[in-house]
Amino acid sequence: IEKDSALDRRFAPVYVEEPSVEDTIDMLFGLRDRYEAHHKVTISDDAVIAAARMADRYVSERKLPDKAIDLLDEAASRLRVALYSLPLRLKEMKDVLGRLLVDEEAAGQARDYERAAEYKMRRIQLEEEFEREREAWQRENTLDEVVSAEDIAAVVTQWTGIPVSQIMETESEKLLRMEEALHKRIIGQDGAISAIANAIRRARSGLKDPHRPIGSFVFLGSSGVGKTELAKALAEFLFDDEEALVRIDMSEYREQHTISRLFGAPPGYVGYEEGGQLTEAVRRRPYRVILFDEIEKAHPDVWNALLQILEDGRLTDGQGRTVDFSSTVVIMTSNLGTEFARKGGALGFVQPNDEQAIADHQKIERAMRETFRPEFLNRIDEIIIFEPLTLPQVEQSVDLQPNEVAARIAESAGISLQLSARARRWLAARGYDPQFGARPLRRAIQR
Repeated sequence: IEKDSALDRRFAPVYVEEPSVEDTIDMLFGLRDRYEAHHKVTISDDAVIAAARMADRYVSERKLPDKAIDLLDEAASRLRVALYSLPLRLKEMKDVLGRLLVDEEAAGQARDYERAAEYKMRRIQLEEEFEREREAWQRENTLDEVVSAEDIAAVVTQWTGIPVSQIMETESEKLLRMEEALHKRIIGQDGAISAIANAIRRARSGLKDPHRPIGSFVFLGSSGVGKTELAKALAEFLFDDEEALVRIDMSEYREQHTISRLFGAPPGYVGYEEGGQLTEAVRRRPYRVILFDEIEKAHPDVWNALLQILEDGRLTDGQGRTVDFSSTVVIMTSNLGTEFARKGGALGFVQPNDEQAIADHQKIERAMRETFRPEFLNRIDEIIIFEPLTLPQVEQSVDLQPNEVAARIAESAGISLQLSARARRWLAARGYDPQFGARPLRRAIQR
C-alpha cells in the first residue's frame, strides 16, 4: 500500500501496541465471566492477576494479552477436566450400569420379566456400590471449583518447565538463603559465593536494568577449584534444574567464521535454518545459566557479540529473530592471571592488610585489561577469583562425591557404600593436588 502514494493517503494507520500488565489484568477481569460460563468454574481474582504477571514474566515469544488469556483458559479447562474425570474403576462400573439398563429394557420388551427383574436387581446393587465409591473418591480427592494462582502456575510449569515451587515461592525468601543452598554443593569459596549472591540479590531487587541479564560474572581460578560446579549449583538454585545450564567451550570458536555456530548462519549460507547453538537454546528456554568456558580463547568477534547480550539483554539471530537474554545468568570462566594468585589470596576483592594479595590482584587485573577491551569489562557485574583448595576443604569434598558414587552403585548393583573416617582421610590425601584442585579426588574415589 505504501508504494502507491495515492492509495496510501486514503488509509489512516492505527498502531496497536502491546498492553501493559495492568491493562492486561483489566482485560482479563472483563473476560472472566465468559470463561467462567464456558468452563463452569469460578476464576479467583488472584488467578486473574497471576495469569497476567506470570505470562509477562515466564512466557516469551508471545504478547499480552494473548498469552495471559491462554493461561487462564487452559487453567480453567484443566480444572474442569479434573472435576469431571472419574477414575478407571468408576468408569468401568458406569459402563456396566449402562449395559445392564439396556439388557433390562430388552428383557422387558421380550416379556421375559424374570430376567428383567434379575437385571434390575443387579443394576440397583451396582448403583449403590457406584455411589458409595464415588462419594469416597470425592472425599479423598477434594477438588475446589475455583481456579487459583496455583492452577495458573501449574500451566506455566507445563509450558516452560519451570517448577511450580519456584514460581509460587516468594523470591525474597529464596534469595535470602542463597549462600546456604550453594554451600551444600560447593566447599569453601566463601567470597565467591557471597559475591554472586549479593549480585543476584541486587539484580532481583530492582536495582538493576530489567532488560539486562540477571547477572554477568567472570570466574578466575585454576582447574578443579569449583568454577563449573558453582555454575551448575547456581542453575539448580535459580531454576530448580541443573539442566538449565548451557555450557559452551569457547576453544571451539577461535576462528571468525565459527561465530555463526553460536548465533546462526545468515541467509544463503549452509545451516541457515538450523539456528545457533546459543540463540536456539535460550529462545526455546529463556531461563538459563550460560557458561562460556575459557572465554579468552574465543575470537574477538565473539566478544563483540557478547557486548550486546551484556548491555541490552537481547541478540538477533541469523533468521532475524530477537532472542531475549534478560532472564539468563551469564558466566565466563578464564585462566588469565591465575598464576599470580597465591594460596589464600584476594578473592574478588582486595584485602587492605595483605600487600601480597593486593599485588596479585593488580597483576590479574592487568592481565584482564591486556586481553579484553574496557567496554567489555565494564559490562561485567563481578570478576571473581577462586582461591586454591586446601587439604581440609578437600576432606570436606570427600563427604560430597562418594554420595553420588554410592547412589549410582545402589541403583545399578544394589550395593550399599559407607566410608569410615579413616577412609575419608586416606581419600583426601590421595586426591589432594594444589595444582589440579578437587578433580584428582574423583579419580581416587572411583579407583
